[in-house]
Amino acid sequence: MTRIVVVSNRVGPLSDTGRAGGLAVALVDVLRDRGGLWFGWSGEVSEEGTFGPLQFHEDGNVSTATIDVAQADFDEFYAGFANRALWPTMHYRLDLTDFDKRLEQGYRRVNERFANRLVPLLRPDDIVWVHDYHFFFFGEELRRAGVTNPIGYFLHIPFPVPEVLTALPNHRRLAEAMSAYDLVGFQTNNHLEAFERYLLEEADGVRNADGSISAFGQTVLADAFPIGIDAGAFSKFHEADEGAENLTLMRRELDGQRQIVGVDRIDYSKGLPQRFEAFERLLELYPEHKGQVRLLQIAPPSRSEVRAYLQIQRLLEGLSGRINGRFADLDWTPIHLISRSFPRRALAGIYRASAVGLVTPLRDGMNLVAKEYVAAQDPEDPGVLVLSRFAGAVEEMTEAVIVNPYSIDELAEGLRQAIRMPREERIERWRALNEKVTTNTAAAWSRRYLDRLTAIHPPAAAEYDGPRAGVRDEVPSA
Repeated sequence: MTRIVVVSNRVGPLSDTGRAGGLAVALVDVLRDRGGLWFGWSGEVSEEGTFGPLQFHEDGNVSTATIDVAQADFDEFYAGFANRALWPTMHYRLDLTDFDKRLEQGYRRVNERFANRLVPLLRPDDIVWVHDYHFFFFGEELRRAGVTNPIGYFLHIPFPVPEVLTALPNHRRLAEAMSAYDLVGFQTNNHLEAFERYLLEEADGVRNADGSISAFGQTVLADAFPIGIDAGAFSKFHEADEGAENLTLMRRELDGQRQIVGVDRIDYSKGLPQRFEAFERLLELYPEHKGQVRLLQIAPPSRSEVRAYLQIQRLLEGLSGRINGRFADLDWTPIHLISRSFPRRALAGIYRASAVGLVTPLRDGMNLVAKEYVAAQDPEDPGVLVLSRFAGAVEEMTEAVIVNPYSIDELAEGLRQAIRMPREERIERWRALNEKVTTNTAAAWSRRYLDRLTAIHPPAAAEYDGPRAGVRDEVPSA
């Protein structure tokens, strides 16, 4: 079986995946199944940066290869163009976008350097799978370096409509670079349609009989591949270790109260201030919920080097303080805000103890928290998922209580509907949702994508004969 080479900004742990993020778990599963190499940033900043030595780690049939970045690379590539230009643009927040040409140059430079460091590690029959908004130009750089392997790309965040994307300087170059991939994958049909609209309308592309689009002198096929989770494993996390401990703790502490839970890192795309205001509105309109319902929001900080994220954290702290001061009693606090992360195993127990899972992003690629919440529920007494109509997961999870997160009143009414929902209806909705979560798993997602990629561009039937000539980097054995 041909080797899979995964490229992503961060390289997740190969073991103890109960502590890893959902994407990392999905990638570990496909790598272990097929054997492969995971390449990306080490998470470290050093003076040598991308010119420093590769750091290898092996675990069974999987190897990781990581490199550092220099401080200028971190500032311009990661904290700069990726998170101050691409991220806000892709999430429709043009008011927060920093259109600095220097940052874009740093982003392009790091894409080129990373690609050049990967080239010597590639075998002729490898399948290369590049992930997320950090590496739009990565495939183009591999092609320039002479790589002829199948190269796929998957975007995990939203792709905006042309009317928004065209606000990004050099948007044509970004779309042209994406067209260098054999297969571009998106989380939803809406994101797919936005990309294809851009190629057809802005780049004068032509749609071919097989569904591919020819533009910029290249031909690319794009499709939607909604990602899933390992639902079977996640559904058992509450039975042992941190999951069981948290489930017991939550039930004892709640003592008959109903808990609404939200789990999101601090980000302006997650709709957290609106969520707090909606809970406040619920208590205003329906005072019978005072002392009976609480909101637990787990919101670990992220990207603290970007000012907008610090502002959101301060806003949330202020909102929770004001709402608690207004409604709290001696034996009840309405909002519990925890600003640190929890392992996925621990979250499973929290989800299972919570009557409502609140997933209300203003814009999202997929949102695996929604699927994890469903997988963690007790089939005999499940909780209710309240889901934003702007989350990618809404295309699949239509049995959730769907809300508009921009409308505080609609969100408050959605919470009330979920809290008051009869057990029979909760079970009916959960069964339909769980069927989808257990069918469209992470393994099924990766299999669909890779089968499609290899059908478009079959890997070469070649034996591995060592690194490419003139390269001094050591190649791991996996």
